[in-house]
Amino acid sequence: MQNPGTLGAILFDVDGTLAETEEAHRRAFNQAFHDFDLPWSWSRELYGRLLAVTGGKERLSHYVSQYGASPALDAAAIADLHRHKTRLYEREVFEGGLGLRDGVERLIRSAAQAGIRVGVATTTTKANVDALLTATLGPGWDRLVQVVAAGDMVRAKKPEPDIYLLALEKLGCAPGKVIAIEDSRNGLLSALGAGIPVLVTPSSYTAGEDFSEAVAVVDRLGDPGAKSRVISGPPLEADFVDLGYLGRVRKAGERGSAA
Repeated sequence: MQNPGTLGAILFDVDGTLAETEEAHRRAFNQAFHDFDLPWSWSRELYGRLLAVTGGKERLSHYVSQYGASPALDAAAIADLHRHKTRLYEREVFEGGLGLRDGVERLIRSAAQAGIRVGVATTTTKANVDALLTATLGPGWDRLVQVVAAGDMVRAKKPEPDIYLLALEKLGCAPGKVIAIEDSRNGLLSALGAGIPVLVTPSSYTAGEDFSEAVAVVDRLGDPGAKSRVISGPPLEADFVDLGYLGRVRKAGERGSAA
C-alpha cells in the first residue's frame, strides 16, 4: 500500500480515542478512594465535569481545591493515591476489560504497511498506554506505535500544545505532514496549537463538545460492517475512515491554515 497524500504520521490521543477508557478510569478512582478510606465517590455526571481538567493528579487536585473535598490531601498524598488508582486501572485492562474502538487497529496496521509512522500524544501515564496497547495489540505493540508522548513528559498538559510538540520532535516530522485523531475539545486545541490538523471521533463523554475547528468530525473510524458517519468535513469515499481519507483531511487542513 502506498503512502496517501504524503501523510508522514498519525498521532492518536488515548483515552476516549483509542478506546472508551473513561468509565474504567472512573471505576479505578472510586475503588482507590475506597481503598484509601476516603469518603469520596465520583458519579458519571461529576466525572464528566472533572474531565475538563486533563491529567489524573491534576484532576484530583482540582477536586480537592474546587469542590471542598475533605480531607484536603497534599501533593504527596495525591501522588500516592494516583499511583494506586493507576495500578487498579492497569489490572482491569489486563483482565480484558477494554477493547480498541472501531477502526483503530485497522488504521494502525494499515499505516505500518504503508510506511506511515504512528504515535500517541496523551495526558495519561506511559504505564496506562503500555497496559492498553499490550492488552489490545500484543506485547510487540511498539513496532506498530513507535512514538509515545505521555503524561508527565511535559510541564503543561492539554489544551496546551506541549504534548503534541514533543510528539512531533520524537517523530522528526513537520506538523503539516501529520494528522491528529482526537475525541475532546482539549485535545483538538492542543493539536491545533502545534499546527497539526485534526480529525475528531467524539467519545461517550465528549459527544456534546464544540469541535468546530476540526477539519473533520466522524462518529467513529469504522470498519467493514461498522460504517462511519461524517458529522462535518470531507465526505467519505469508503464506508469507514481509511488512510486515503486521512490524507484528504490533512490536505484540507493545510488549505484551511493557508486561507
